[in-house]
Amino acid sequence: MNISVESAGGMATVRCQGRLVRGQETALLCAVMQQHPRDIILDLNGVTAIDAAGIGALLSLLAAGIYLRVVTPSSAVRQVLRLTGLDSVFEMSESEFNEKAAAECSFSVTQAS
Repeated sequence: MNISVESAGGMATVRCQGRLVRGQETALLCAVMQQHPRDIILDLNGVTAIDAAGIGALLSLLAAGIYLRVVTPSSAVRQVLRLTGLDSVFEMSESEFNEKAAAECSFSVTQAS
């Protein structure tokens, strides 16, 4: 499992590549995520497999009060989350841009009279 982390504006983006499965990969993911803000964008596009331990790690992070937004999940991840019913537990998006834009951009529209 390769993990990269980017932090900006009180938010961290964690990109995962490889297998999110039982073993050091899951422990590494938990360790990395606990070092960053409580608001995390989790890019799972590069995850090729996820098992019960990987799902458990994600649920443990939620239980610890870490707010996860899952973006661009791979088809393998999307299928497992859908089959387990967890696609309704995690906030999911097909685009990371939408998540960052929502977090970083705020504007108001005023109507001209």
